Amino acid sequence: MVLSFDLKDFIIRARVLKLYRQALRTARRAPEQDRAELRQTMREEMEKHRDCNDKQKIRYLISDGLERLKRLNEMLDMQGHS
Repeated sequence: MVLSFDLKDFIIRARVLKLYRQALRTARRAPEQDRAELRQTMREEMEKHRDCNDKQKIRYLISDGLERLKRLNEMLDMQGHS
């Protein structure tokens, strides 16, 4: 099976991977006892939408993920986790 990506697919895939890496970096800032659960939740969210081919929905999910990540970062900042 040969996977064929056009430029838009490639860019969307790169944005998804970037979001996932940012999320994992943010999880490292969480209290130690919460990190594993947080990483697991992040992975489950990514896996849940793994087979989505609707580009509009993927763009929405990226946007939603970035917003959720922003709120998590703000919460960690307020709690003094750096």
